[in-house]
Amino acid sequence: MTINVISQLLLAALCASLAAGQTTSPIAPAPSDKAASAPANLYGDDRIRLIVRADDFGFSHASNMALEKLCNEGIITAASVIVNTGWLDETLAILKNHPQVSVGVHVCLNSEWVPYKWGPVLPAKEVPSLVDEWGHFFGTRKDLLAHQPNLDEVEKEIRAQVDLALRKGLKISYMDHHMGAAVTTPQMRERFVKVAKEKGLAISRWFGEMPGPIVYSVEPASKTDFLISELEKLTRPGVYLIVCHTLIKTPEVEVLKDLNITGPKNMADHRQAECDMLCSPRLKQVSKDKGIELLGYDTRREKFLAQMRQPAE
Repeated sequence: MTINVISQLLLAALCASLAAGQTTSPIAPAPSDKAASAPANLYGDDRIRLIVRADDFGFSHASNMALEKLCNEGIITAASVIVNTGWLDETLAILKNHPQVSVGVHVCLNSEWVPYKWGPVLPAKEVPSLVDEWGHFFGTRKDLLAHQPNLDEVEKEIRAQVDLALRKGLKISYMDHHMGAAVTTPQMRERFVKVAKEKGLAISRWFGEMPGPIVYSVEPASKTDFLISELEKLTRPGVYLIVCHTLIKTPEVEVLKDLNITGPKNMADHRQAECDMLCSPRLKQVSKDKGIELLGYDTRREKFLAQMRQPAE
């Protein structure tokens, strides 16, 4: 059986499942830290480079407190911002004071926290397939797909989120996606990429970034030691990507529950530990000793935008 025939059969199965209203419809896997492909080293030298991306800024005051700390004390190089939440303006004020950090739109089409919920930048009536009866995004990628998101509405909301960031005065260099919701299906991914290309923006993981150490599931008390140990082992030249989630632990975020079954139960402890990890003097010293160059996406966009390509799944 040819690849084209297989693809057609899979697409037909997906469409039939959606038409039947099934909630167990097949979902394209979200891009993971393990999925990045590695085309030729774009720099063509023997240096080790590291992008340290932290996500979900604007999510809460607690995440913005971590952003301020990371910009002043840590090794963060790329900050991914959720623009459809109540703390956006505080995020903007912090980032405008720290132009050394590249900024990305963390495109968001789901709202996974209970009881804290958010919705689209656009009026809910303009994107009805993306929201529940209260105008909130659905909790998970599976829930979103089960409600058969309209592709035109997906594209409109993605574009609206990027436009809002630009109108607010952020110097945007890249896009990525919160929980992979905006690229849940190949068709949704096409719309996401279309907006990025129209805006001349980089896409995180689309420049051959090699997966750096994954700290997400490491116990909070062990995160710093783990990351230092893994960085000490790096020998292959190229650009590595580390993705973190940070905040300052406060009562507000301690009570939040993640609707995704893969989320850690003690989310606040994990995110506080990752903030502490990125501010560790030991981590900075290891990076210096190994001659690791820290960089964000401004340089990638300026030098290599024409070489941007989708990573292998």
